[in-house]
Amino acid sequence: MCGMCSVLRVGFIGAGKMGEALIRSMLGLEDLQVSVLASDVSAERRELVGRLDGVEATESNLRVVDESDVVFVAVKPQNVDEVLDEIKDTDRLVISIAAGIPLRRLEAKLTKARVIRVMPNTPCLVGEMAGGFSLGTRATEADAETLTELLRNAGRIFRLDEKHLDAVTALSGSGPAFIAYIIEAMAEEAIKQGLPRDVAEQLAVQTVLGTGKLLRDMKLSPEDLISMVSSPGGTTVAGRQILENSDVKDIIEKTIARATERGRELGKSERP
Repeated sequence: MCGMCSVLRVGFIGAGKMGEALIRSMLGLEDLQVSVLASDVSAERRELVGRLDGVEATESNLRVVDESDVVFVAVKPQNVDEVLDEIKDTDRLVISIAAGIPLRRLEAKLTKARVIRVMPNTPCLVGEMAGGFSLGTRATEADAETLTELLRNAGRIFRLDEKHLDAVTALSGSGPAFIAYIIEAMAEEAIKQGLPRDVAEQLAVQTVLGTGKLLRDMKLSPEDLISMVSSPGGTTVAGRQILENSDVKDIIEKTIARATERGRELGKSERP
């Protein structure tokens, strides 16, 4: 953390929806004053984030680097090389949220910077991120502390060896799409059983939301909750018989395994 600074200057190269969500979460920190300078190729995105209190927008990536203590690279993976080439001389703390771009590639371009790779996920848009991060070879414990402080309002993030980030990408990065698929299936059958569509969809969403909160806040294991809900001879047990006699668990395991494998493939295919 910039202990001598009254205001931590944070730069964002890329101000899309994910970048904007992280910016908003940082501006809401109560015990850390943050100013943000953000760049984006889109004039519309610059105008949008520039309206936020404490945020200034610019067209210049180099200005973002020059005037920030910490720089987030929040562009699409296919645009990362262009950005890294442009800011290659920086010695700032650079935090990349570009999916699938390994530390070795980031550090090969940014030879003077301290680099951290972060895998956030879409629920950071509502302050419920589930993510992971890994330190580059030059990043320090103080840098890790700075990152966790900056992302505190965005949700939960866990420090891991980089080899685990592909699994994080599959589980929490891709996971919202998998969970949404299950929610859709649950709601569709409830509609067939007579529930109005809007009620069925809201009940399915709230059930998943409440289940996650119950597991987290009461520190229950999934097995604990299954047992809690399963009254002998009741509806849950009847439904569980279908689940447990099917291959749904195997399908979910294969889904996470394939997404993890794909992440590894993408990482290996990138040139350092």
